Amino acid sequence: MKFKLLVAFVLFATVTYAQQDSKQDSLRVVNRLGYNNPSKLTIGGYAQIDYNEPDGSAPGKLDVHRLVMLFGYKFSDKVSFLTEIEFEHVKEVYVEQAFVNYSFNTAFNIRGGLMLIPMGYVNEYHEPPVFYGVERPGLDTYVVPTTWRELGIGATGNLQNLSLRYQAYIFNGFISYKDGEGTLRGVDGLRKGRQKGAESVIHNPNLSVKFDYYGILGLKVGLAGYFGETQSDDPSVEGSTVGVSMVGLNASYRFKNIDFRGQYIYSSLSGTEDYNNLTGKDLGSKMDGYYVEAAYDFMPLISQNSTKQLYLFSRYETYNTHAATAGDLEKNNAYDRQDITFGFDFKIAPGVVVKADYQWRTDAVEDSNRLNMFNAGVGVMF
Repeated sequence: MKFKLLVAFVLFATVTYAQQDSKQDSLRVVNRLGYNNPSKLTIGGYAQIDYNEPDGSAPGKLDVHRLVMLFGYKFSDKVSFLTEIEFEHVKEVYVEQAFVNYSFNTAFNIRGGLMLIPMGYVNEYHEPPVFYGVERPGLDTYVVPTTWRELGIGATGNLQNLSLRYQAYIFNGFISYKDGEGTLRGVDGLRKGRQKGAESVIHNPNLSVKFDYYGILGLKVGLAGYFGETQSDDPSVEGSTVGVSMVGLNASYRFKNIDFRGQYIYSSLSGTEDYNNLTGKDLGSKMDGYYVEAAYDFMPLISQNSTKQLYLFSRYETYNTHAATAGDLEKNNAYDRQDITFGFDFKIAPGVVVKADYQWRTDAVEDSNRLNMFNAGVGVMF
């Protein structure tokens, strides 16, 4: 039933014509690499400040959730470097991206370094003014562990005559076993296995590919795949690695003031029975989920000449990190979660957004104790 709903959404978007060019997503990537910048140095960034309040219980929390500074340098017309330095919760520092790009032409580039895994929509486009809602969707947190980046090398390009952008990389994978302990678990799947380019272990290269089609005005459809095996700092330990196969389908469609988005992610993990027996973890053998989202810009109804945008949006999503389990491990219904989010994104200037939303959050446990959530925040991107 879940898959049928997603297929219906994609077919609806595919047969409808729009009035806004979806090529801007591809151009945004080009601009961030500095190709359209007359200066050799490109400086940018984004930031997110949040307020989160559980419904009727603990006090709310204020947080400078993340501040990311982007620096790009164009050594020549063909060679450039891009990096993003991330500060999370004021006190944690990470490198989000750091890669060299060699451009033969628009259709073929070679990249190497720390890069984003092209899976879904938000993992690639995760700046606060780009996605709806204060927090990133649960599907893009628990099934796709955004922000998911690893070290690798590959090719990317834009086949303009086919209206197709492609990416293909070889990456190091998640680490599943380190210092004699397992890192992966049922509640958040692969998330704790992200190596993030920090003294990464690799003995099993992983393949990541994605195709984005934008040939219909206003529509963008992406199909992604990720295949390989997790890493272990001692691969001789039987059961310390897990096979990973993940497939993602995302679609976005804009028509005048209306914006639709949908996404489906399916992940199959092999060898989880041996892994759980070795580590004592509860990693599931299958994870999946989807969401559908709609937004409408009311600002033209208020002021036709305004440069501001006021989007009211609603998103329904369901995601399950225990969609299936192997061996004697029973499914944990608390990991089968559903979120309904309703709120607004008020873009007061290009790159500056004020957000607020309310989330109705449940799971498959009878008398679930998941709390609803009120969120508010400010996001910037430049």
